[in-house]
Amino acid sequence: MDTTLWQQLIGEFIGTMILVLLGDGVVAGSVLNKTKGFNTGWLMITLGWGLAVTIAVFSSGFLSPAHLNPAVTLGMAIAGEFGWAEVFPYMAAQVLGGVAGAVVVWIHYMPHWKATEDSETILGVFSTGPAIKSPVNNLVSEAIGTGMLVFGLLAFTQGEFTEGLNPIVVGLLIVSIGLSLGGTTGYAINPARDLGPRIAHQILPIANKGDSDWGYSWVPIVGPLIGASLAALLYQLLPLG
Repeated sequence: MDTTLWQQLIGEFIGTMILVLLGDGVVAGSVLNKTKGFNTGWLMITLGWGLAVTIAVFSSGFLSPAHLNPAVTLGMAIAGEFGWAEVFPYMAAQVLGGVAGAVVVWIHYMPHWKATEDSETILGVFSTGPAIKSPVNNLVSEAIGTGMLVFGLLAFTQGEFTEGLNPIVVGLLIVSIGLSLGGTTGYAINPARDLGPRIAHQILPIANKGDSDWGYSWVPIVGPLIGASLAALLYQLLPLG
């Protein structure tokens, strides 16, 4: 593996770790008992996730393209914007970064797991879950949300942003998706963001934790990959000149 690819994989790992640390961190601050931000609600969570994406991209974009999301990596490859040989190494680095970020969230909020008795609330810090469990509809929701994300990212490549503005626009896209489309499944729209923390939830000795709900875990993996693929194919059909 060449030095350049190693650098990119380190960037994807670090960026996804920061993404999950700040994203899952805002969820923890909102739902875990006895935090200063307890019960601040959905708006705070969606804003926090948008800011998490922006900061993560700024923090890792000098090392890699800062996909930080296997669905984005796949979409970029299908659209011809990224090499297929790097797809699986990128995905692996992103999932590992997700695990690492979730571990740091666990450490940071250590006293609050014991203060929070509801196991579903604890799982919700780490991974997504549906408001109404309906696998087919949940899958469609994840596909639509991720399709909007990937199409937006590809469309942004056709515009000219002031240097440094692009990560902010991407963060606003995440906030918009969360507010408009996230209420059904918690908008994973990123397999690494869900799978990595779910693995961490499974292996960590978290106080009051319950089942990691692996029966649902395929939805926030498959749905985003389907949505990203369809968005990339649609993008390729556009008359770009």
